[in-house]
Amino acid sequence: MHILGAMQENARIGLEALSEIASLSVASTQRRLKRLRDEGVIVKDISILNPDQLGQSMSFVVMVEMERERPDQIDAFARIALSDPQVQQCYYITGEADFCLICTSKDMKEFELLTYRLFFNNNNVRRFKTSVVMGRKKVGLSIDTTVR
Repeated sequence: MHILGAMQENARIGLEALSEIASLSVASTQRRLKRLRDEGVIVKDISILNPDQLGQSMSFVVMVEMERERPDQIDAFARIALSDPQVQQCYYITGEADFCLICTSKDMKEFELLTYRLFFNNNNVRRFKTSVVMGRKKVGLSIDTTVR
């Protein structure tokens, strides 16, 4: 699990440093990494970008309620959300809303265009509620690898 913790912290870590952390040989570490990727434990190695540096300083949490919850309708909305570059995360959830989206934009005008693309132009969206993010306090996708 040391390998996973280190990879979550810095996916660019070298094999030698990673093998030292894991107390394994470089060859063993390389084999474990390959196995973790092949088994789908490690899904993707990514870089976290600063949205402010890229002109995407606004973030939104959007709760979406669907008109109908048929599997084909759920899948259709998910495909639309997943294909939009302003949607950072998309969760199919229980409760009052059916989806929770985390979105970014450069300004309110750009976000308004997103609302038309995803919600107003979709007959299966009953309603959506938006919260504007006031400050990013914690951002990440790390999973506690010490729990098993």
